[in-house]
Amino acid sequence: MSRTERLLDLLQTLRRHRLPVSGQKLAAEMGISLRTLYRDIATLQCQGAEIEGEPGVGYVLRPGFMLPPLMFSTEEIEALVLGTRWVAGRSDERLGLAARNALAKIGAVLPQELRDELDAIPLLVAPSSVPVVDRIDVSLVRQAIRAEHKLAIAYRDDKGAESDRVIWPFALGFFDSVRIVMAWCELRGDFRHFRTDRIATLADQGRYPKRRHILLKEWRAIDHSRATS
Repeated sequence: MSRTERLLDLLQTLRRHRLPVSGQKLAAEMGISLRTLYRDIATLQCQGAEIEGEPGVGYVLRPGFMLPPLMFSTEEIEALVLGTRWVAGRSDERLGLAARNALAKIGAVLPQELRDELDAIPLLVAPSSVPVVDRIDVSLVRQAIRAEHKLAIAYRDDKGAESDRVIWPFALGFFDSVRIVMAWCELRGDFRHFRTDRIATLADQGRYPKRRHILLKEWRAIDHSRATS
């Protein structure tokens, strides 16, 4: 591993730790000596990284630091390109465009030799065998999730029965042929999943009373208990 790659790995390791982490633990995760770790931390600090701490106390990287353009590994570039191609082909139009724009921004700061590789990555995403045809603008669902807003929806279930619901959307799942809104349903008083292609209309109903991350945590706990029961 080159020194540049090691410094990048050290930054990534620090980003994974929100609380101060000891030099011994960092060195063990990196597979380097404690002396090398101290030298690398000093190098990053000289380059502007806001790494706070000292030997015997621990280290933490303050948010917001971005290094100037550096190298990505080949596999990292492949992962970025493959993920972007999947999102562009499987998500709604606005999210697909955002994915392509994000990759273009990444490409703009790569060294020239890596920038040339972006379009030549030989990892392709096959077209979906059953294209998703939504009856609503899915970007409005994503906006409601971000804002933690209720949605009033007209929904048709798998038996064709129609109902009006007020839901608290907190996550959106993308599958090969469907998109699923995970939400708390006021009508059922429980978590429910709603296919976006079965939602006929939706309207914003203002903020719901819980935080999105709490709903997600509760849903995961229930889902895990059902899977293990």
